[in-house]
Amino acid sequence: MSIEGLVNIRKAISTLNPRQVREMSERPLTIGLYAESAGAHLRMEDFFLRELTPARRSESSLLLRRVGADTPGATYDISVFDEGIAAPPRALVFQPNRTEQLVRYALKTHPDLGVSLAKSFAPFRGPFVEQVVSNTSRENMLFSLFTALPDVLPSIIELPWAVAEFASDTAFLTMNQVRMAFLLAAASDRDVGYLEQKTEIATVIGSAFGWRALARQLVGKIPFGGGLIAKSAVAYAGTKVLGLSLDRYYAIGYAYSRQERESLYAEAFQQGKRVATRILNFLRPDLAAKLADADAAKAGGNARRAAASFQ
Repeated sequence: MSIEGLVNIRKAISTLNPRQVREMSERPLTIGLYAESAGAHLRMEDFFLRELTPARRSESSLLLRRVGADTPGATYDISVFDEGIAAPPRALVFQPNRTEQLVRYALKTHPDLGVSLAKSFAPFRGPFVEQVVSNTSRENMLFSLFTALPDVLPSIIELPWAVAEFASDTAFLTMNQVRMAFLLAAASDRDVGYLEQKTEIATVIGSAFGWRALARQLVGKIPFGGGLIAKSAVAYAGTKVLGLSLDRYYAIGYAYSRQERESLYAEAFQQGKRVATRILNFLRPDLAAKLADADAAKAGGNARRAAASFQ
């Protein structure tokens, strides 16, 4: 781990303020539950409050408001209508057999409330965590791909947390992973901050140099520019495995074993390669075609060598 690399990472991380995530998690939230009967209200409340500790259930129950089906004029951050009554267009509708759809639609239509929802209500935690890990992995993969394609305009790639310049892509990717750690902790009702999460942040920084060294090695070994796909896939897989490990740690108190991490990494690496290839086909179809030709030639050579071995 070079001193220069640590300096670059420190500069990048200094742009993050954990207070922003804390404020997101502490934002006041009220949810109006519209229904015609006490039984319907109870079903909705049981869904929102399930799997919570007694203390958290007591706090979260204060965020829910029972509202009559014909009650006008009330304003809530989120309004949920029981399936038994008429709901406005594009409203959140509670269907006991389709609650996953409600959760994902709520996170999609109220992205600014995602942290609060995940922290306060267990059904929202898993989907929100999945969203955060997926988005961060994708952003890091795109950034790695972009740094290998300097002729592609930054505006083509949506990187909401990018700044104008970083001394290294490792610094940006690490910064994004630390932000992911803040969000996952907040969603898990854990303390957020550099001191509060010093162990997790040390893990993020330490792992950054491991997967970055692997990316450099792959880029050097793969000809015809194919290394940029591998480099992007490493960024994707490293971020995803880190996010999944942090999620497991916050959920049950310990992370994955080495064997489990290796299995998760192998799967995520292949997924990252597929996603990076699709994006490259869009951004640089000429380069994607060359890589496809190189892969075909390599496959043909392997087939000829295999056939020769049986002669």
